[in-house]
Amino acid sequence: MLSGADIDALGQKIYKWCQDLFPICRSITGPGTRQTLTYLQDLLLGLTIHAVPSGTQVFDWTVPDEWQIKDAYILGPDGQKVVDFKDNNLHIVGYSIPTNETLTLEQLQPHLYSLPEQPDAIPYVTSYYSKRWGFCLAQEQRDALTPSEYQVVIDSEIKPGVLNYAELILPGKSEQEVFISTYVCHPSMGNNELSGPTVTAAVCQWLMQQKSLKYTYRIVFIPETIGSITYLSQHLAHLQQHVFAGFNLTCIGDDNAYSYLPSRAGDTLSDRIVKHVMHHIAPDYKQYTWLQRGSDERQYCAPGVDLPIATIMRSKYGAYPQYHTSLDNLDFISPQGLAGGADAVIKSLQILELNGTPKMLVLGEPQLGKRGLYPNMSVKGSAATVRNMMNMISYCDGKLSLLDIAEIINVPFAELYGYVEKLKAVDLLSYE
Repeated sequence: MLSGADIDALGQKIYKWCQDLFPICRSITGPGTRQTLTYLQDLLLGLTIHAVPSGTQVFDWTVPDEWQIKDAYILGPDGQKVVDFKDNNLHIVGYSIPTNETLTLEQLQPHLYSLPEQPDAIPYVTSYYSKRWGFCLAQEQRDALTPSEYQVVIDSEIKPGVLNYAELILPGKSEQEVFISTYVCHPSMGNNELSGPTVTAAVCQWLMQQKSLKYTYRIVFIPETIGSITYLSQHLAHLQQHVFAGFNLTCIGDDNAYSYLPSRAGDTLSDRIVKHVMHHIAPDYKQYTWLQRGSDERQYCAPGVDLPIATIMRSKYGAYPQYHTSLDNLDFISPQGLAGGADAVIKSLQILELNGTPKMLVLGEPQLGKRGLYPNMSVKGSAATVRNMMNMISYCDGKLSLLDIAEIINVPFAELYGYVEKLKAVDLLSYE
């Protein structure tokens, strides 16, 4: 289990990765996504980057042409740039077509996007599947534009290329798989982009540090929606045969909340584990419903796919005002928030790895005192510890899993597993 010092160091490490990746202009395709995946590849030995050609049919969708953006700006009447992609990559509407023309302010306005209710925020806008162009800017910036002529320049290219994603497979003793997914397709935003892949990378490193894994782990870094659809179209039969639990990780780096969105079934092992972890690390966590879905859980739990995938988050996408704006920046996330997100995921994976069926090896209540497991002095907290151990023992009939027992007696799984190890050490318990 991670100690406080471990969690602090973990948060600083993840935050540094976010700082490195923040300037990159990512989209569902293109060099920014490849640059991000290459960075993650340097962190994770064995991470492989795949390419799927534009035009490939993936279920009901088609892999789009690749978008590359080099520069974009609006020149004002004095020749100065009033909006500049190089200042903030959110200034350009994603997948904007190349443009070079001079327009009046009236002609320009339909191509501008801002948020009157958040006058200092640049919105994030995309147009992946319709050919158009546009600029995003703060409302206060937009209000400062004066009637005149403006030169619009967008140096971009949309042409056949590839969609990239990365995959890491960590073999375990069992061919049963745990599936973890996150996305790498948003430009410079903190919680709704970089927290997902960086926390996932930290979780991967933790998995790789374990002496042995009970299960095989399949981890993917994909463009949201089209990436998960593409991946499923290539691997669905294998995933349905082998995946018994999994998690979608997104918006997992701020300090404001813990939250969870269930699988479509709502009662999978993944759902049970996340609810158990959340209940004990953040009793006031927010539990959403399947009807409030919006990330790649939509694809993984779609009818006919039906994978047991639950989504783990801090502040949910769409549920905080900074979402999809320039205010979702490196100040909105934090080392503590990122570490807390990673810790929730690691605790969930520990339950998967360590869950077993305990069975007492003696009849009746065991005599703990002679085995040094019952305190002979009253110390603050000792009564509760003994009570929790004895409550656990009362359910160790070889029929219930340790997670079942943890849920029944409302005690963290990790605490009960500590008792399991102590009882096994004195031959009072079997655990399979």
